[in-house]
Amino acid sequence: MSDRFQDALHRTLPALQGMKRGLKKAPRASASALAKLRESRPAAKSSGVAARPSTEWTLDSLREAALACTRCPHLVASRTQVVFGVGNPKADLMFVGEAPGADEDEQGEPFVGRAGQLLTKIIQAMGFERSDIYIANVLKCRPNMPAGESGNRKPKADEMQTCLPWLEEQIRLIQPKAIVALGATAVEGLLHDTSPMKDLRGRWLEFQGIPVMVTYHPAYLLRNQSIGEKRKVWEDMLLVLEMLGFKITAKQRRFFTQTAD
Repeated sequence: MSDRFQDALHRTLPALQGMKRGLKKAPRASASALAKLRESRPAAKSSGVAARPSTEWTLDSLREAALACTRCPHLVASRTQVVFGVGNPKADLMFVGEAPGADEDEQGEPFVGRAGQLLTKIIQAMGFERSDIYIANVLKCRPNMPAGESGNRKPKADEMQTCLPWLEEQIRLIQPKAIVALGATAVEGLLHDTSPMKDLRGRWLEFQGIPVMVTYHPAYLLRNQSIGEKRKVWEDMLLVLEMLGFKITAKQRRFFTQTAD
């Protein structure tokens, strides 16, 4: 041991011993305090958001509870899994759709089918990656189909109303600066507005103080391939970028026009 190290140790030891004498053992929690703590934790087997005060949720605990939700028995019986949401928990921008389809039900992630692939392209054209934003649906379970029928059906109003608290709490926890509602059903579920899309699209609405831009669902663009309809959606996204304070490039402004690169 070097003389320098010994000298430093001798000078430091009294201070360390004084700190040790000043330390006290942490008091043990009483049985009643521990019981209250356990009661205040969000329950993983909760059947709904209302089971706990909203101030106690985190996005992780909310997800855990939602994955075990059984509030709609007919959807529980037909679903593969709950599709909670995905993305940046501190995202400035949030996309909200209507309900999972077959691909989403299988993979447990929203917007992963053909419509989801198109949404990803739109997000990237805006200058983001999927990991930068947050994506969720009004309904967390795929709507069940009548026996012998395939495809997807529109969620019913009562199903969306039952499931809405999960989305409301997601929004409260994420606190996005803007929300994009994808399609009329998402608007109906989120804002209870049943106006036709021709009257809603391209307008700023509001959800609990957060601006909501209404635009067409990507599935609509898959059915209608016209440049004009694609341009309408892109114009809505430009409004979103402006709302968020992003600089829009000349190339972005020319998307889906005759002069687009």
